Amino acid sequence: MQDFENRVAVVTGGASGIGKALAKALLGEGMKVVIADVEKPALEATVGEIGGSAANVIGVVTDVSNPASVEALADRVFETHGACHLLCNNAGVAAPNLDLWNTESADFRWVHGVNVMGVAHGVQAFVPRMIASGEEGFVMNTSSGDGGISPLAQQVVYASSKAAVSIMTECLAAQLIGRDTRLRAGIFYPSGGMLNTGIWTTKRNRPKDLNRKQAVDAEQETTFDAFMEGAQKAGFDLPVQDLDELAQFALTGIRNEDFVIMIGRESMQATLTERAEKLARGECPIELQHMGLT
Repeated sequence: MQDFENRVAVVTGGASGIGKALAKALLGEGMKVVIADVEKPALEATVGEIGGSAANVIGVVTDVSNPASVEALADRVFETHGACHLLCNNAGVAAPNLDLWNTESADFRWVHGVNVMGVAHGVQAFVPRMIASGEEGFVMNTSSGDGGISPLAQQVVYASSKAAVSIMTECLAAQLIGRDTRLRAGIFYPSGGMLNTGIWTTKRNRPKDLNRKQAVDAEQETTFDAFMEGAQKAGFDLPVQDLDELAQFALTGIRNEDFVIMIGRESMQATLTERAEKLARGECPIELQHMGLT
């Protein structure tokens, strides 16, 4: 998918963070962009900030965990533009960092409902129509190195959801090629450094019926600024990745039809090789001393 001009893109979770950066980058390439997000005020603010004419960008309030809401989004896109060429399943949330036995069912139902089922709902609502159009297109699913490549033990809910997204995308990509469609799919691993996005404060969008029964310590739910301050005090100088640059990198990956879209992806070979060697020896591949667990 080389040419973006006058084509149609849908970005879920597009009112802030990486999604907003993607929407801006796609608009800059001349695409018609539909931004979907569950936060109406933030969505309206983003459309007003980056939008220009209504023909170029619209916002649609969407709860990706609800299949009917995503179907309504697809209806709006095809009624307005008659096509979708690029689907960015980007919406994501996170839960507190806890030992698995201290998590609650609601933690998984919320995070997996958005991160995993949100991707599935996007594919189910859009891909059949994209295939039927006969036009070339691309599906980019946002995963994470935490889960897709090297999971962090204390982020079990989030990491397991992102591992699922990676495998789901691998299967999707093979199916799209095997069925001789004009669509391709890729995994987007946001990378390059620390990311200052809304994922740090997704609790703001957690539905009341999926709230935890037991409260968690404040240290298990931290903001980006607090995390970076703590890291600096501990002697770590962590790089921060510019989100607009990351979005431009993602667009290059889409043009190249890369299956893995990740800054420095060559580094994953050593990580995955080490994991495979440990698994082949019957060992847990997670470095426990790096998790503060030993």
